[in-house]
Amino acid sequence: MGKVQPHTRPQHPLWQLTLMRWRIFVREPAALFWTYGFPVVLALVLGIAFRNRQPEPVAVAVEATPGCEAWRDALATNPQVHVRWLNPQEAREALRVGKVSVVVGRQHGFASSPRIYQFDPTRPESRMARAIVDDALQRAEGRSDPTPVRDQLVTEAGSRYIDFLIPGLLGFNLMSSGLWGVGFVIVEMRVRKLMKRMMATPMSRSHFLLSFVLVRGAFLLGEIPVLLCFAYWVFGVPIRGSIPLIVGLCTLGSLMFAGMGLLIGSRAQNTHTVAGLVNATTLPMLVTSGVFFSANRFPDVIQPIIKLLPLTALIESIRTVMLDGAGIAAVMGQIGMMVAWGLISFVIALRIFRWQ
Repeated sequence: MGKVQPHTRPQHPLWQLTLMRWRIFVREPAALFWTYGFPVVLALVLGIAFRNRQPEPVAVAVEATPGCEAWRDALATNPQVHVRWLNPQEAREALRVGKVSVVVGRQHGFASSPRIYQFDPTRPESRMARAIVDDALQRAEGRSDPTPVRDQLVTEAGSRYIDFLIPGLLGFNLMSSGLWGVGFVIVEMRVRKLMKRMMATPMSRSHFLLSFVLVRGAFLLGEIPVLLCFAYWVFGVPIRGSIPLIVGLCTLGSLMFAGMGLLIGSRAQNTHTVAGLVNATTLPMLVTSGVFFSANRFPDVIQPIIKLLPLTALIESIRTVMLDGAGIAAVMGQIGMMVAWGLISFVIALRIFRWQ
């Protein structure tokens, strides 16, 4: 008689489906780059572009008219100012196209008329240039401050642009990976008739959808340490809060966007439709949720709407913990919002999902 093989317990179907999704992902070099490499490259480029450095001199044009020579000479000795000597028409054209931030002149034909500053008040650099130029000229003409002052320059990690950027990039990457990596892939499988074939197997539909969500959570094993370690070692970005809490927030955010990806791909019949739906979902949040600049720049009337966006909740919670060192109590509101977005998206996707 032959040797009896020991009975092996079959693995759970959910585990098999999740393992299948993971193997498909790791065999795609392009997917690995966009998930792990692209955020690092983007952080490097933006970190270099917006690094802390000495402010450049403000660009100022002085009108080449009689009586303005003294102003030109006074500004030429100021290291904070780059002065250009232009005729009135050239000066206004330089201001219009942004080559200078302010134009200094006087009323034509009146050598003793008051000094006139031409600038765009809606441009912060123009307002700053106006203040620097006026201060330099007033001092050159003999003004003295009644109260002595002394500047104390402070540069602290946590207040730089790169410190603000890293949590935003982390949230943006989790959103993009969840929506594109789940929604687009599901529709692609539907187009290629792969889903129809899988439905012929004794597979649980909920297990099939849940496997996408679980794989997105597994991707965090590489996404979080790669970006955070790069930011810490290269730019000195501080991590003041609990690392397990940051990992937990990122995991919750990843699962939330995976659920939203399921919902987006639940009914789409082709890749063009799902690409439009993903872009329509991501672009408003990319602009308003504080990825590259603060959401406080938007009017107060739309702030309540911005606060309800899932990406806003994820980025604000990561920034609060990472840069401010806050605990879980400070981000409970954002956690509740992410849980709601994820659960509602997954439940609706399961109910309306088109399997063929």
